[in-house]
Amino acid sequence: MSTLFGTDGVRGIPGKEPLTAETIRKLAALAARLLLKQGRDAVNGRGPFILIGRDTRGSGPFLEKALVAGFADAGVRALDLGVAPTPAVSYLTPKLHAIGGAVISASHNPAEFNGIKFFDKKGFKMTPEAEREIESGVRSADIRSVRRAAAKAEKGSEHAELYMQFLRSTFPATLDLSGLTLVVDCANGASSAFAQKLLEGLGAKVFAMSCRPNGTNINLDCGALYPGHMQKAVVRLKAHAGVCFDGDADRAIMADETGALLDGDTLICFGAQRLEKQGLLRNDKVVLTVMSNIGLVNSLKSQGIDVVSVPVGDRNVTEAIEKDDLSIGGENSGHIIFRRYAVTGDGMLTALQTLAAMRESGKPLSAAREAFRSVPQVLENLHCEKKPPLQDLPHLQQVIARCQKELKGQGRGFLRYSGTEPLLRIMVEGPSRPRVTAMAKSLAATFLAETGQTRK
Repeated sequence: MSTLFGTDGVRGIPGKEPLTAETIRKLAALAARLLLKQGRDAVNGRGPFILIGRDTRGSGPFLEKALVAGFADAGVRALDLGVAPTPAVSYLTPKLHAIGGAVISASHNPAEFNGIKFFDKKGFKMTPEAEREIESGVRSADIRSVRRAAAKAEKGSEHAELYMQFLRSTFPATLDLSGLTLVVDCANGASSAFAQKLLEGLGAKVFAMSCRPNGTNINLDCGALYPGHMQKAVVRLKAHAGVCFDGDADRAIMADETGALLDGDTLICFGAQRLEKQGLLRNDKVVLTVMSNIGLVNSLKSQGIDVVSVPVGDRNVTEAIEKDDLSIGGENSGHIIFRRYAVTGDGMLTALQTLAAMRESGKPLSAAREAFRSVPQVLENLHCEKKPPLQDLPHLQQVIARCQKELKGQGRGFLRYSGTEPLLRIMVEGPSRPRVTAMAKSLAATFLAETGQTRK
């Protein structure tokens, strides 16, 4: 078995390691015992329980069954929220006094993937230290059961309304969305039963797209990774804005009234400026990952807002926010944390805060794109079955050095393996798009040649 936990929980193909029924059962039992030890004070008198939510993948019920069995082995009940956004589990875990939460989702990955991520009693994602402890236990020992009888989760889908009430409460009481036409793409994922209802409840006219999940169409040419259909619909319907979520609805990207895309960097900048005007931008800092556009970094600094730069991964963003007691941070992919309201990224919350900022400004959403001028950036996701350490590829290192010399401080580049998919992510920024495009292609070609792989 390879490394069990990646950058965002356990990911893989259901039925293959590590997502086999037996491994998941062991994983769940160990996680439940650890959460039980950490969360004794969260128990509400009915016995300890863990919340479970899942996205719309057809493999979800299979993985849930194994999880519930593992929790039962540890003497912990499971409360099933059904199909629910990842941030709903994060919010409801402390709200309902659960000892932890578990989400069955592979987020933005294709439907054939799935995964499991855990939250502690406060709704934070499980720490790397806790994940290593669980992984060590899965590898080294048999799991002794408290009981081996068939276990079933208790139904808890009615609690999803508490999450909807929370989202509505974050929108200014003096405002609504009446008079706005919005296009919403739910990626055939977890937001399908929530987003339209939420926005219409605030007065908007909503045209919903990709809200008919069938178990295999999650993220399929739709949602945050494929916003083109949403952008065209905004223009065609003369809508005021559009929003795309990913499969588990923890990220969002938007389009303005012209159909132009507003990625996570733009939304973070817009949100930070609003918080600063309100006097709510704590310590005058924003957390960004190394993949955020250097144009955003320069713009924020010119406004007197410092930037804390962290490696890619929402957990890294969370850690920096908590360490420095900050208000906002996120990734250019659209995973944004508004710490005043939540401890994890929430796509629907991001949409609400952006629309609130637009309403308060009295301007169309296109004004948000004036917040900063982005530097030309190319991001290439290169499929790779083999992931040798990049520092062990001398030819690739030579090309990297040559690109750095050519950019001469006018740009930058990053190469990293995805922690959730068989991909090498290549990002290059620089003074002109043709130059950075050529560099990205050279880096990709060199990697494939040196590792003996072919482009797919």
